[in-house]
Amino acid sequence: GHGCIALYVFVAEKGFFPEAELAKFCRPDGILGGHPDHKVPGIEASTGSLGHGMPIGVGMALNARYEGTDTRVFVIIGDGESNEGSVWEAALCAGKHKLSNLVIMVDYNKHQSYSSTLEVQDLEPLADKWRAFGFATAEVDGHDVGALQSVLLRLPLDEGKPTAIICHTIKGKGVEFIENDMEWHHKNRITDEELQSLHAALE
Repeated sequence: GHGCIALYVFVAEKGFFPEAELAKFCRPDGILGGHPDHKVPGIEASTGSLGHGMPIGVGMALNARYEGTDTRVFVIIGDGESNEGSVWEAALCAGKHKLSNLVIMVDYNKHQSYSSTLEVQDLEPLADKWRAFGFATAEVDGHDVGALQSVLLRLPLDEGKPTAIICHTIKGKGVEFIENDMEWHHKNRITDEELQSLHAALE
């Protein structure tokens, strides 16, 4: 839900709505809001409130098992999002049902909207928590595509358990003046100078 801009681009490229709608993101005359809404063509669930994705994914994985399909369900959650009780309730359910077709990928950048996860709600030992909830667990450098591919090619990590992949990342990775700067978490006003600096950093 919080990665909706990337989702909208993908759904538009698949032809669910005209790509011209992308330029109307969060505008009154557009259909694309700051959180995805199932009323938008191609969007299957209204999300964005933290903690919703994991229960939806568990339900999809349970349904795939019921229907006897070989579907694998991936859910991406944040470390700040992991403060939500619904994440751990869903994890209990996934562990109980041994949903080996479920993969949880945790973006673990150690920051959330206004401070570090250490200060707001320490998650450590995070890998041990997932294991305690019945998940086969791996840790990886989330910026290393080769390392990510390596662990994804081994799925499921255990035929009798859901999988949790903890992806260690850096918030704002690749743009030095943004990295781990919490001002950019909700920044909605960007100056021309900042825009030029962003383009320069990405080039």
